[in-house]
Amino acid sequence: MADYALDLEVDVNGEEVFAVNKHVISSYSGRINRLVAKSKGSTGRLKVIFNDFPGGPSNFELITRFCYNNGKVNINPLNVSNLACAAYYMEMNNSVSKPGNLCEQTEKSLEKDIRYWTWSELLTALKQCQSLLPGAISIVDSLLDSVIGRIASSCQTSPCPSTISSSDSYRLSCDTRSCTESFKNSTWWFEDLATFNVVLIQMLVKSMASKNLENGIISRFLFYYQKSRFGSVDKIRTVESVIEMLDSLDIQSVSYKSLFGILRVGLNMNVSKSPRDKLENMIGSQLDRATLDNLLVPSPVGKSYLYDVNLVLRFLKWFLSRGVCCVPLSRLKKVGILMDLYLNEVAPDPHLKPLKFLALIRALPDSARETCDDLYNAVNLYLEVHTGLSEEQKLKVCFGLNYEKLSSEALNHLASNSIIPSKSAVQALVSQQCKLKGLLQNTKRASFDDSTPFSCETTITEKEEQGSKQIVLYAKRLDLCDENEKLKVHLQGMQCRVVELENLCRKMQINMTKMMRSRLSSKSAKSVPKFCS
Repeated sequence: MADYALDLEVDVNGEEVFAVNKHVISSYSGRINRLVAKSKGSTGRLKVIFNDFPGGPSNFELITRFCYNNGKVNINPLNVSNLACAAYYMEMNNSVSKPGNLCEQTEKSLEKDIRYWTWSELLTALKQCQSLLPGAISIVDSLLDSVIGRIASSCQTSPCPSTISSSDSYRLSCDTRSCTESFKNSTWWFEDLATFNVVLIQMLVKSMASKNLENGIISRFLFYYQKSRFGSVDKIRTVESVIEMLDSLDIQSVSYKSLFGILRVGLNMNVSKSPRDKLENMIGSQLDRATLDNLLVPSPVGKSYLYDVNLVLRFLKWFLSRGVCCVPLSRLKKVGILMDLYLNEVAPDPHLKPLKFLALIRALPDSARETCDDLYNAVNLYLEVHTGLSEEQKLKVCFGLNYEKLSSEALNHLASNSIIPSKSAVQALVSQQCKLKGLLQNTKRASFDDSTPFSCETTITEKEEQGSKQIVLYAKRLDLCDENEKLKVHLQGMQCRVVELENLCRKMQINMTKMMRSRLSSKSAKSVPKFCS
């Protein structure tokens, strides 16, 4: 450098000032050449200030060495990232007066030599790119292509990071037993790539998805990455970014249990609304895959109730977001069973408000439950614990019950249950009476059907008697509770109607018995053989 006039000062990011010859540098750099051309006619030493030079002073020194060496440089995995980024920044893709296109040289070197790099050399080049983004996007793409190719090829052969080469096949589809075994070991690269920052991981996952890598492997890596970065300074950003990346994958390939794991981590952080909504959507849309333990999430700090009921209500909202008609009945019933278990678990919570409990009951359509027995148990448990509720509040809780879906055993228990409001009990009995009428009509129709078995009438009569007993029990309860006269009269009328139904059933039973005997005797007569006299 001593042989050249040092007529140009270059301030690199405020960290260091270089004195160089403007003609030597500008002959390779289009950016410097433009700046020098603008200052024609000026006297004294020129000064250029770069505030965003990629890689800082050390990278600028690489550029000056290239220029003073007549455009020659030894490109290797340790400097290719730095050289490429600095070259694009300095616009060294079209030499002004001398041959030596540095941008082209780095591109050719990557294209020709990257297949021979070891796994550790690839990682070194990628780590250099972390501090060079976004200027290093083009070279990062090339490096990621090579990394993904080697990961994909490890499905077919045992991974050997130091020697494995790039592959044009990016699919991780395992059809043979040996391939399945290698698939189980396909996490060998997790620890190496988990050291990169979030920006680079986002580029990696996007590239993997575009090349159709198995989404299950990608999601497993993302969960591993989130856990490995838990102690980092930017752990909130990491969690948010991982959620965003998981949301871009096929949800069926994502571990449902792991989603709840990252949910519990996110609930303890100030995660932004957008990623939180996406995570809850991923969980809620597959609520039929959940277990009771999954849903028992503790309430937020500062809340008195035991479990986070609002979270479960949001899950249910996401599950039904496309409309009830779009959810298969089998999935709907699975969630119905799950919610009955959850209701029985949260019912004893003394701080759970009646309206919130009712919201849990009514969140699902009636078709989600084949029977309401478990739901009745939850309501009964809730009312046992919340003894201070008014009659109106109790009635609101009971509004969620469909009495037509209660079994005889549940109705019998309800008949002797003093906790249940009397008005709700009357509604249950009215529903039972409607059932009895329907059974009676079916019995009448069956009396004209030769194929109707005799045992049907006996079962119906037993149900009629059960209904009568239940009404009598409630009549007694109302006497003890001193209810109003209108309600007593109504129950007495119901009792009389049930008695009438019982009498009709008995008469029909006698008639059907006679008919059955008559049919049997006629069949016996027809079957007697005739003997010749």
